[in-house]
Amino acid sequence: MIKELAQNAAKAAKVLAVLDEKTKNQVLQDMADALRTNAEVIYAANKMDLAQAEKDGLGAAMIDRLTLNEERVESMAAGIETIVSLPDPAGLERVVGERPNGLKISKMRIPLGVVCMIYEARPNVTADAGALCFKSGNGVILRGGKEALGSSKAIAAVLQDVLQKHNLPVELITVVPDPDRELMMELMQQDEYIDVIIPRGGEGLIRHVTDNSKIPVIQHFKGVCHLYIDKDADLQTAIDLLVNGKTHRTGVCNALEGLIVHKDIADSFLPLAAAALQSKQVKINASAKAAGYFENPTVIEDDAFGEEYLDLEIAVGIVDDLDAAFEHISRFGSHHTEVICTKNELTAKRFQRTVDASVVMVNASSRFSDGSELGLGAEIGIATTKLHAYGPMGLESLTAEKYLVSGTGQVRA
Repeated sequence: MIKELAQNAAKAAKVLAVLDEKTKNQVLQDMADALRTNAEVIYAANKMDLAQAEKDGLGAAMIDRLTLNEERVESMAAGIETIVSLPDPAGLERVVGERPNGLKISKMRIPLGVVCMIYEARPNVTADAGALCFKSGNGVILRGGKEALGSSKAIAAVLQDVLQKHNLPVELITVVPDPDRELMMELMQQDEYIDVIIPRGGEGLIRHVTDNSKIPVIQHFKGVCHLYIDKDADLQTAIDLLVNGKTHRTGVCNALEGLIVHKDIADSFLPLAAAALQSKQVKINASAKAAGYFENPTVIEDDAFGEEYLDLEIAVGIVDDLDAAFEHISRFGSHHTEVICTKNELTAKRFQRTVDASVVMVNASSRFSDGSELGLGAEIGIATTKLHAYGPMGLESLTAEKYLVSGTGQVRA
């Protein structure tokens, strides 16, 4: 079944590779409309997934990711409409230059081919990945976790119905109908038909895919995101960034998991942070230096940072200077998103230049580390390995470049 599924997706992708942008955009707009029209069907499927999740004792973060409501379905539809408004990267050319022998060199963006998404309790990935891959000229195979299978199948059925109405192969957006692990292992061996695998989920899933796939993997590791409060920070801005980054949604990869504070500003900032976090019922895990500013914190060792809590919980530490902040982030960060709060432009520039993360922010909430918020419409995910993509993956990240060489009969001596 899996080999046939992969073959059909590869065959369908060849049809899409020659589809014009105007037709793509009409199909996508119809998909957005269809999601809204069929919202009740999607809610019903999601309700069954949620009931099973509660029965299985899934954690709050997983259930939050799994839950679909009117706002989230509308967000999926609006994300597709943004993709409609963006230029199709496939086929775009850029000039590289001309050689002394007269050869003219350029590069053209081309689809990757077939993208395989392996993900857990994130039914929105079905719509986001389906639309992004369609616009960029790729077929997509979606292997969701059992927790979201009903929701994912319902969303995919809506998108496939639109494909069918436009006389396009439904295999352009394929859902693996069985979440069995053995089938996933077989899927990861289909390197003849699948061009790249993108896993989204827990660290265990991503390591399993990386260790067992014969197909190139673009990793989307956990989000251990830090907020560094510089000695030149504006205190109110710092509090706003902290509260929004930690409590706006806790079960997502761009939520804050670590707070590090310059020692010179600790006495003025940390009491404010303690009050703000306490009002939101955030559990505090603090280093010995930082613990005294909080009521009933859990004191942790200096090597115990780096946890992805995905809950109302955060780790807090104090550092001596900017270099110590760099060292902390380098040791405990996950190359996802890092934020500095400062009024010092030189410090801000040094932070952005030095910190190794796919998104580095100055005086902005970590929650903006998201494809839709950064103008990509939606995202496949946030790549944390520096291959051809690093950070939120939108349309361009789903393409590669090939060289185009034009001559007038030149031969190599």
